Amino acid sequence: MNTKHITDKAERKKAKRKARGEAPAVAKRAADVARGSQKRKVRKLAKGQRKR
Repeated sequence: MNTKHITDKAERKKAKRKARGEAPAVAKRAADVARGSQKRKVRKLAKGQRKR
């Protein structure tokens, strides 16, 4: 929701909460999808001799 045009903080908060209430419910995560599936994966470092 774009609230840049609303200058009053309380009014902007009210508008955002209203929009959040009207928003459709987010679907539950499927059972076969891992919890951290969207996380950035950490690359494995080379084993053996130290780099520094």
